Amino acid sequence: MEIVAALFIEDLEFRQVEGPSTRIDIKGAYFSTVVDPFPTTFTPHLVVLLRAEDDDSRNGTLEVTFVRDDGEEMGRSRQPVFINPPGKFFRQLVRPELELTGPCSIEARCVVPETESHVTVPLTILP
Repeated sequence: MEIVAALFIEDLEFRQVEGPSTRIDIKGAYFSTVVDPFPTTFTPHLVVLLRAEDDDSRNGTLEVTFVRDDGEEMGRSRQPVFINPPGKFFRQLVRPELELTGPCSIEARCVVPETESHVTVPLTILP
């Protein structure tokens, strides 16, 4: 299992097109956002796209650790993932509740421990 991409988003929709084929319409992808007032609980949407090449790699775990720029861990998500059928894409939505006391930078560190596939997504919190 491998991570193909990960983004902070506002929304996503699926639609069928000729083929049959599926399209994922990702709306409002962002790497910074304004949060006001502080302190607050912020719940962003992080979408992680994954794929598995074969039957042996379609079971795994998605771990996401949210780390502030000072190194403090702000949150963690651990979710089992099963991709069926193999060879297809799969999306996993992660919605952490992050306690914010002021502007900062955050990294969402995404990893599939079984394969060591990983990606880091930055997010800047603006006043």
